[in-house]
Amino acid sequence: MTDVAVVGAGPNGLAAAVTMARAGLSVVLFEAGGTVGGGSRTAELTLPGYLHDVCSAVHPMALASPFFRAFELERRIELLVPEISYGHPLDGGRAGIAYRDLDRTVAGLGVDGGPWRQLMEPLLRRLGGLIDFTQHGLLRFPGDPLAVFKFGLRTLEQGTPAWNARFRAEEAPAMLTGVAAHAMGRLPGLATAGAGLLLGVLAHAGGWPVPRGGSQAIAAALAEDFLNHGGRIVVDTPVTDIAALRAETGARAVICDVTPRALAALGRRELPERYIRQLESFKYGTGVCKVDFALSGPVPWTHPELHRAPTLHLGGTRQSMAQAEKTVLAGGYPADPYVLAAQPGVLDSSRTPAGKHTLWAYTHVPAGSARDVSDAVIAQVERFAPGFRELILATHTATAQDVGRYNPNYVGGDIGSGALTMAQLLKRPVLAREPWKTPVPGLYLGSASTPPGPAVHGMGGWLAAVSALRHTFELPAPRLGV
Repeated sequence: MTDVAVVGAGPNGLAAAVTMARAGLSVVLFEAGGTVGGGSRTAELTLPGYLHDVCSAVHPMALASPFFRAFELERRIELLVPEISYGHPLDGGRAGIAYRDLDRTVAGLGVDGGPWRQLMEPLLRRLGGLIDFTQHGLLRFPGDPLAVFKFGLRTLEQGTPAWNARFRAEEAPAMLTGVAAHAMGRLPGLATAGAGLLLGVLAHAGGWPVPRGGSQAIAAALAEDFLNHGGRIVVDTPVTDIAALRAETGARAVICDVTPRALAALGRRELPERYIRQLESFKYGTGVCKVDFALSGPVPWTHPELHRAPTLHLGGTRQSMAQAEKTVLAGGYPADPYVLAAQPGVLDSSRTPAGKHTLWAYTHVPAGSARDVSDAVIAQVERFAPGFRELILATHTATAQDVGRYNPNYVGGDIGSGALTMAQLLKRPVLAREPWKTPVPGLYLGSASTPPGPAVHGMGGWLAAVSALRHTFELPAPRLGV
């Protein structure tokens, strides 16, 4: 018999399992797939010896997440932090470069350097308050109201038609739109603007690190700690019914790293009908088509600094990216798509044979799309790196349907596990101060479909575990450090 059963071994499920095991409870972690990791797996997708991150590749929250800070992740794995957090190429060999050094970024933006500083610096100065507010659920009273006020003003500016008011050139607004588009929503929009501003601030704070050896290193560190504290991992074992799981394991608490739709199905014998309707009304966002490339050499970007940037946002100007995202939200396929790309080899040579490289890339497509849009992705890279096609040794493409089949939490290819809208930032998946706790005693939801939302940060699972410790076991949160 066991105290706790955790369903799903993505970063949130692993965070929940680690927390409960550290509290001295007996914990078993069930994973439907053959390996743990969820959105932080690494595999040879193209050719032998070429390691590709299957889902997430670069981790802005790795150094900022309150859970990962408590877990002391940077003492457990090697996080490679670049001088350039991200780059944004424009036509004519131009580019906006977001250096970790704010002063250097400002200097490179010319006429828009001052406005960029005025946008970012006040948030950098109150970074602790900003992280506290955004990472613990928006219905919690903020510890630093001034940080929230400053963040709110800037979100209103960048999330409305006033978003161009402070800028004169194309580079700075394109850079902001490139990071906002990570949220896969309307541009401009309040939710996408808030997400973009947070990512933008982190680019000038701790930076956007890349784990040596791939994102699987994060999952491996969590799994190792869990096992070292008496936990048990069971793979290749889908859970189909919470009531049956309780009967089999005797667990007093069950924490699910699944989407609301999956929780409704798993808990149908226990959950109230009204709560099930709330779960089933949760909205999912657009999908992604992801393409991984094995390359014979580095990508030949026209702007020299882009050769040092692990993360790139391709799509041209602010206006063209906004139009591309509007087309996808309307169910179409833009001719000039937004592409999020990562080239981890600029920091980590361990992922490929000597002298070779990889490129990780995805573009947004309608939910559930079966269309392979790799040609459009290649064309967008070629636009800013002529000669790219000649470097391609092999590719691996996953359509939105493929992405959803690979990870059931990515419904229809939605890697955010739920549309990131203002409504669903407050109601994720229900409107409650403690949305991780369900109406059924001992049943908790801790996934990217709960606050604070998507990204590899472990917070959804950690907050669900802390809730379970308090309500089911009357125990304090444990120490997590090395």
